[in-house]
Amino acid sequence: MNDELLFEVLTPLGWSVRVGRRQWLRISTIKHQTMAGKENDVGHVLRDPEQIRRSSKDEAVHPFYRAVQPERWICAVAKQVDNESGFLVTAYPTDAIKQGETIWRR
Repeated sequence: MNDELLFEVLTPLGWSVRVGRRQWLRISTIKHQTMAGKENDVGHVLRDPEQIRRSSKDEAVHPFYRAVQPERWICAVAKQVDNESGFLVTAYPTDAIKQGETIWRR
């Protein structure tokens, strides 16, 4: 069964990230409850990040970061499926930007 689309955002890397309702519910109620109600913030991070990195474990996985206050960021992690699209893996607040190659910076 397909996950009903909640939103889709075009990233600065030229591919779009799809976010399904079930996936968002899992992120915001099970994995990172602090993200409940922050769908718009996550869309903004994906659309207009301060930096994008490439995961050191999987080159198709990209953490997108945007500051929400000094030394606090929202990280939206997306996996690229092909040249045109990907999907949201998770999203969470963080006080540190993880290691990995920076592939885009504002």
